[in-house]
Amino acid sequence: VQARHPTKRQRTNLKKRVALGMPHNNSKITCEIGYSETPSVSPSIVRPVSVFSTALQVTTMKSTLLTLHRLCTLLAFFALGLAPINLLTAEENAVTRIGVIGLDTSHVTAFTKEFNSETASGELAGFRVVAAYPYGSADIESSASRIPKYIAEMKDLGVEVVDSIADLLAKVDCVLLETNDGRLHLQQSLEVFHAGKPVFIDKPTGSNLAEVVAIFRAAKHFNVPMFSSSSLRYPETVQAIRAGQHGKVLGCSSYSPCSLEPTHVDLFWYGIHGVETLYTCMGVGCESVSHTSTDDFEFAVGQWSDGRIGTFRGIRSGKSGYGGTAFCEKGIVDVGTYAGYKPLVIEIAKFFRSKTVPIDPRETIELYAFMQAAAESKKAGGAPVAIADIMAQAEKDADTLLGDSLKKAVNP
Repeated sequence: VQARHPTKRQRTNLKKRVALGMPHNNSKITCEIGYSETPSVSPSIVRPVSVFSTALQVTTMKSTLLTLHRLCTLLAFFALGLAPINLLTAEENAVTRIGVIGLDTSHVTAFTKEFNSETASGELAGFRVVAAYPYGSADIESSASRIPKYIAEMKDLGVEVVDSIADLLAKVDCVLLETNDGRLHLQQSLEVFHAGKPVFIDKPTGSNLAEVVAIFRAAKHFNVPMFSSSSLRYPETVQAIRAGQHGKVLGCSSYSPCSLEPTHVDLFWYGIHGVETLYTCMGVGCESVSHTSTDDFEFAVGQWSDGRIGTFRGIRSGKSGYGGTAFCEKGIVDVGTYAGYKPLVIEIAKFFRSKTVPIDPRETIELYAFMQAAAESKKAGGAPVAIADIMAQAEKDADTLLGDSLKKAVNP
C-alpha cells in the first residue's frame, strides 16, 4: 500500500463524489494497491495500513471467498480514510424490504423468522421483513384476540409496526397480506395493487368465491404480480406427484382438519389446506361437485372432465392431520403430510425476486370454486353442482364488489 498526494484527476473525482453525496473523506492522501517482490517507491514514503481484520468485519460477505482484486480495492478505500464501499455485486448486495399486513395469525412470526434469520441463505437470502400493519380481523375472536401478542412479537423481531397500510407501502418493496379474515382481503389488496407492489395473499384468498374472483381480476387489471396458496401445496411428496414422477394422476383423496367459521364459505376457512393438496395433485378440470356434511365431517366429491374423481375429507372429530392418497399410473402414492412453512416461504421468496407467478390463477380460482360448489351442494341436500354455474354467478357478484375500483390508473 503506497501513500501519495492525490493527482489532479483524483482531486476531480473527489469533488464529484462530494457533489453526488457519496461517502468521502476530504483527505490529502490517496493510495495505490499493488504487490511485487520489491517496493516501487522508497520505503520512507510508504504508509503501512493494517486494515485486514477491519475490512472483513465491516463488509458482510455472503461467501468467505474474496478475489484479490476486490480485497485490494477495499483496502485502498480504507487507506484513504473513505467510508468503505461494499464490493458485492448489485444482486448480492440488494435487500428486498417486505411488509406484512395483518398480525392476527401465527404465520406472520413464522414467516418473519425465516426471512430475517441471520443464517438465511439460498433463495431466502437478501430479504427482510421491515414493517407491519397489525389489523386484522375485528370480530373473529380467534384472530382479533391474538393481535396484541403478535404486535409485541414482531417488535421483538425488529419489525416496525405502522399505523396504516399507506405508511407500510411507503417503506417496502413487496407485501405479505396475512390478515386471517378473508373478508378484508379485497380492500386491503386493492391498496397494494394501486401501489404496484408484488403481493402474496395468505389463505383464504377471500371469504367467498366472488371476492376471490374480484381480487384476481384487480391484480390483472393493475398489472401487479400476485399469488395465493396454502403451505400444503409444497411438501416434496406432493410436488413429486404433480411433476409426474409416478405417472399421470388418475385420482386423489385428500384430508385435513376442517373447522368452520360462519363468516366464510365452509371449506374456505380451514378445509382449504386439504383442497390445496387435492388440486396440486389433480390440476384443473373439475366439472361438478357433490357434498355431504355431518357434525364431525365434510366430504366433497369432484368429477373432472376427463372422468377422473377427486375427493376431500374434512375432519372435526377423532385423530386429525394432513395427507391423502394419489392414484397414479405407476402406483398408489401417499401424498405425505404437512412439511412446515419453509417450503412455502421459499416459493414466496422466488416470487418476490422474479415477479413470476408460480401458480396459474385459473387453478387457484377453480379450487375455490370447488369449495363454493361443495357449499351449494350441501344446501341442495348433496346434489351435484356444476362449477360453470358457480363461476358465472361469482363473476356477476365480483362486478358488484369492484364497482368503480378498476377505473383508477393502471400501473405500467
